[in-house]
Amino acid sequence: MKPVFDLVSAGVHYGRASAGVSALREVSLTVRPGERIALVGANGSGKSTLLRLLHGLATHTSGQVVRDTNRAHAMLFQRPHLMRLSVRGNIALGLWLRGTPWRDATLRAYAALARVGLTDLAHRNARTLSGGQQQRVALARAWALSPQVLLLDEPTASLDPHAKREVEALIHEFAHQSQSMTLVFASHNLGQVKRLASRVIYLEQGRALADLPVEDFFSGPLLQQQYPAAHLFVKGESA
Repeated sequence: MKPVFDLVSAGVHYGRASAGVSALREVSLTVRPGERIALVGANGSGKSTLLRLLHGLATHTSGQVVRDTNRAHAMLFQRPHLMRLSVRGNIALGLWLRGTPWRDATLRAYAALARVGLTDLAHRNARTLSGGQQQRVALARAWALSPQVLLLDEPTASLDPHAKREVEALIHEFAHQSQSMTLVFASHNLGQVKRLASRVIYLEQGRALADLPVEDFFSGPLLQQQYPAAHLFVKGESA
């Protein structure tokens, strides 16, 4: 099948060529439909920039980036941006802006809230909800758009343990609802990576230094022999 994303030596540089910051350097990767890919690495390694590049929020300054424009995307951030509207309104408005009649958008919003267990909060101001509830609203908003590609930037990093489990369970459900759903997410939680991902990409200083099936990434010998920097990262994060 046609790749969802195809990057060849892609780079993202902010500022002047002779100065500024290289957020990504010569990243080459292919993402195929149905893959569940985790991006791991220290803060500042380029995970967020890579997600933004895949979604089209960042522009590559070198190399090549090809996206399958026939596939609908949705992206969630660590702290979702919710408007000063009701929970239902936050979901329905996005659908309406895409051309869905308001009545149909409202019905779809209720269905999305039922999917994440928040129907009883439909008329609450979205900004008054807890962090976990806001992230579930953001997931409902994404699900309502029927995306074929879901990009997540540390979606549970700022949540308490109970909310993390709830949000992670929803992500797992969404990713497995269709064999063609593609999931790319950044996470510092290696347990979460093991539970959600089928493939792991390790980034360091803007470069993708390891790209392995999840079993090989955590098995030890192959990672230690061929990708020592990624091996040290896993050891440090697991300590």
